[in-house]
Amino acid sequence: MTDFSIASFNVKNLIGPDAEYYRFQSYTPEEYAWKADWLAEQMQTMDADIVGFQEIFEESALRDVIRQADEEGIADNDAHIPGPNKRYRRKAIFRKLAYRPYTDAALAVAPNVNDGGPGQRRPGVAILSRLGFVGEPEIIQDLAAPLNIDFGPMGPEGGGSFRLTRLSRPILKVRVPVGGHVITVFNCHLKSKLGEFVPPKGGGAPAEVDLTAYDPVARALGGLRAALRRMAEAWVLRRAIVAELQAGHPVMVLGDFNDGEHAVSSEIISGEVPFKNYAWMLRHDAETPRDRYSDAENEQIQEDIEAVRLHSAEKQFVRKSARDMVYTAAFGGNYESIDQIYMSRHFLPDAKGSIGQMDYFSVLNDHLTDGSHPEAPYNKLASDHGQIIAHMRLKD
Repeated sequence: MTDFSIASFNVKNLIGPDAEYYRFQSYTPEEYAWKADWLAEQMQTMDADIVGFQEIFEESALRDVIRQADEEGIADNDAHIPGPNKRYRRKAIFRKLAYRPYTDAALAVAPNVNDGGPGQRRPGVAILSRLGFVGEPEIIQDLAAPLNIDFGPMGPEGGGSFRLTRLSRPILKVRVPVGGHVITVFNCHLKSKLGEFVPPKGGGAPAEVDLTAYDPVARALGGLRAALRRMAEAWVLRRAIVAELQAGHPVMVLGDFNDGEHAVSSEIISGEVPFKNYAWMLRHDAETPRDRYSDAENEQIQEDIEAVRLHSAEKQFVRKSARDMVYTAAFGGNYESIDQIYMSRHFLPDAKGSIGQMDYFSVLNDHLTDGSHPEAPYNKLASDHGQIIAHMRLKD
């Protein structure tokens, strides 16, 4: 058996000191040192073999955090790993719990093509792998062919259309060798729920951002733009996932989906849930009320759908552990999971073509607040997301 762990970590605006990422927002050297220390400590706790990062503004800052995690982790190993020179009371941490440094790990970074100057920066994503990569990482952001969504005939002028030429943030795709297998890993950060507002042609800020002249209808339209973009980005990711699955590759997808498991965008990524029995269903080409799919066709449809479905690590954990709640974000009193790890059926123990399973799922969320606590203003130095880790076991 081969064990490995995979994690998703939204680091919240990682950039070096005295660099304005959003308007009037930056870290002093002291704040940056505190943030890097906190992130490094989380990485030591996670100790994951594969980590997908979101909200990376500077690769150098991420490398700083990784280096600091290694320095602290190695020092901790020296102090606590059992050995002939340690007194018994210092042997509380057993060798299997030792931190494993990322000294020879591979790092792939996908910068954001929308990135601007100071105050107008846009974050990218990254993947860190102790197991290395097979081939070159791939970045999906500028689409080779625009995504044109036609809403079909609805009246003489048609139902309208939506066009997407570029994602708000890149999707990073890598292939990771694990045991005797190669797993395709996608890391994404889909468009947030924050409204998108179009600046006036003459320049200046969009009228919708002036909250002293609150326009609920225009702000709702901004939310609609954001939702359309997020779902279109989810479809672009889904297309890439299906291509890998149809090529016979095991797939894992992680990142900040900015939506819960049952949101439409998340369901686009994971794929349809098959109907219980298509032999009950009226055929697509029915000519009489009795024209239904046959039992053989039902089996074929079930297999076609199951072969390209993804499964939530969190949901598997909740089902196995009898826990009723996992959350990775808190805002306005709302606790929800918007950071996800999805996996193809290759990682379900009893599924066709299974190569392994998830043994455990953990989330680090003790640092989260919903903005109502006194320490909330300082959370920019930590992260506003929980970190999730799937502990996997592959068959030999």
